[in-house]
Amino acid sequence: MIQPYKHEPLTDFSVEENRQAYLNALKTVESYLGQEYELVIGGEKISTEEKIISYNPANKQEVIGRVSKANKELAEKAMQAAVETFKTWKKTKAEIRADVLFKAAAILRRRKHEFSALMTKEAGKPWREADADTAEAIDFLEFYGRQMLRLKDGMPVQSRPNEFNRYDYIPLGVGIIISPWNFPLAIMAGTTVAAIVSGNTVLLKPASATPVIAAKFVEVMEEAGLPKGVLNFVPGSGAEVGDYLVDHKDTRFVSFTGSRDVGLRIFERSAKLADGQIWMKRLIAEMGGKDTIVVDSEADLEWAAQSIVASAFGFSGQKCSACSRAVVVKDVYDQVLNRVVELTNPLTVGDPADQGNFMGPVIDQNAFVKINEYIEIGKQEGKLMAGGESDDSTGFFIKPTIFADLDSKARIMQEEIFGPVVGFAKAKDFTEAIEIANNTEYGLTGAVITKNRAHMEQARQDFHVGNLYFNRGCTGAIVGYQPFGGFNMSGTDSKAGGPDYLLLHMQAKTTSELY
Repeated sequence: MIQPYKHEPLTDFSVEENRQAYLNALKTVESYLGQEYELVIGGEKISTEEKIISYNPANKQEVIGRVSKANKELAEKAMQAAVETFKTWKKTKAEIRADVLFKAAAILRRRKHEFSALMTKEAGKPWREADADTAEAIDFLEFYGRQMLRLKDGMPVQSRPNEFNRYDYIPLGVGIIISPWNFPLAIMAGTTVAAIVSGNTVLLKPASATPVIAAKFVEVMEEAGLPKGVLNFVPGSGAEVGDYLVDHKDTRFVSFTGSRDVGLRIFERSAKLADGQIWMKRLIAEMGGKDTIVVDSEADLEWAAQSIVASAFGFSGQKCSACSRAVVVKDVYDQVLNRVVELTNPLTVGDPADQGNFMGPVIDQNAFVKINEYIEIGKQEGKLMAGGESDDSTGFFIKPTIFADLDSKARIMQEEIFGPVVGFAKAKDFTEAIEIANNTEYGLTGAVITKNRAHMEQARQDFHVGNLYFNRGCTGAIVGYQPFGGFNMSGTDSKAGGPDYLLLHMQAKTTSELY
């Protein structure tokens, strides 16, 4: 019998024992800062002269680690290792594949604070955000292991007299996993193990901003008993290694999480037939968002303001699900806006290793420059109500920023900023608020704060997003509870942590035997 899935609880850091455990974990991580990490290809550790140097975004001088960088030749070597290993891994029993995930989850659970502390250092995640990231990674391991046990015998189909029919799922082949820096453990681990437990072999190319977390996770999978060659670790340049692997004739599928522009580029490249390719590549893509919290006139306005602040500024707004637009019905607009400003002004910004800081840095210099450019645009398009200031002298810090009285078609209201910036727009009534919420090219998450049941049902039908939340913020989907993924330019409608996610990594095969 498959044990029921329960999601990993978040840590209560108001408990002194837990607080001390996290401080100790930070010391553990500090003890191995600056170490070198190798590629892993067919189980072989390979060091290269060229390194990706990972820095602490809160302290630009602090080197987190130096990770060997793959090139085309090593990417090809990894591809051949994955192709060869697939021959045996695809025939490995689903129970054995799932057991690797369950063992990895147990290891992560024991080292939970260490992995979270590493994210505080490498990704600039505050304690609470890092803890949630690690919990989600554990959830993905536990959930996908159980899902594979449910799918291993296929699905029932009809049989006639003297005939027996079966409908089974078989793995696709070699997958390329291109993971993001903003959930450097959860999404990287989730996309990787979904492919692996389904019977595929993979090449993992993590984001260049957070490769050390990925290297540490590869070590966990090895410790959990994953055979050599199933998971090949090939960090490198997107333009060199990423393009080469997306284009490769032996690539069967690509699982990508990242920006709209890169996702569309992969979509186009993966659609082209390479010499010797005998299939259409499958793409699983989770891209951007421009997510809206709608506040109705009939709503708990204090809760609405708190939801906007938490969703807009948690992890410096660097989530594809972050609230970057607040659309408020005119009757309560000023009240909600003023309360959001009141709640935002006291928020502290600084080194996330200090538990007292609500917000840490943005990820790097490029993000810092881009977000500041949008803040300047916002000053032209709307009224600056809070923030608008930044400092990159030691790390990449930007104050939580609020713009008011924006036109719904303003750039600040349309383009993904991926930083701590939220824009407010006024709607004459609830119907117009939903129309504004739908007026971007994205369709990832959204929230509606209302006490009006008819308006809830209207939003359930008309608000075109993959994840819609009522009377809560628009971030924080839990694996198995709120399967995550969106519409339009937000991706391929895949639902991470959902009941059919593993099927994207498999194909169905019908067998029919005449008796």
